[in-house]
Amino acid sequence: MSRIQKQFTNEIVPKLKEVFKFSSVMQVPRLDKVVLNVGVGKSLKDAKHIEVVENTLIRISGQRPVKTLAKKAISNFKTRKGLVVGLKVTLRGEKMYSFVEKLIHSTFPRIRDFRGLDQKSVDKYGNLNLGFKEHIAFPEIKSDEVEKIHGLQVTVSTTAKNREEGLELFKALGFPFVNTKE
Repeated sequence: MSRIQKQFTNEIVPKLKEVFKFSSVMQVPRLDKVVLNVGVGKSLKDAKHIEVVENTLIRISGQRPVKTLAKKAISNFKTRKGLVVGLKVTLRGEKMYSFVEKLIHSTFPRIRDFRGLDQKSVDKYGNLNLGFKEHIAFPEIKSDEVEKIHGLQVTVSTTAKNREEGLELFKALGFPFVNTKE
């Protein structure tokens, strides 16, 4: 059991139960899954770039990514039906908690000019959506081995019913939000 998972069960669940006045522990919002997504975009036909993106996702997540395919052909984007347009990885359970811990304690401090997360990145369903312009912020990626820098999107999905519950959960987990007035 990871450190953040122990903290969640021992400290955060009772705190959130008290804050939102829930009658049961099962009503407390919790992390559901983490999805890492990379769109290959401009390099659709470059198989080497897709392989590089796949290897970086394997390093970051510890799982093999799933290739997302184009559902229909669009001539303006030069895509055909069945062409690989992205890669994604879904993390749950122990891997999810260890990834979130790594994200909070290792990745955010490595981002250049990072001042904190905007509270608007939590949607109305209580899920957190983050976009990374450079994948080299993750500690598994060595910057001298990188041939081409690509972006990465991370979605942390929760069981929260609304934005306030999700935001409170992320603050309790230790996500560094900027204190802005909405």
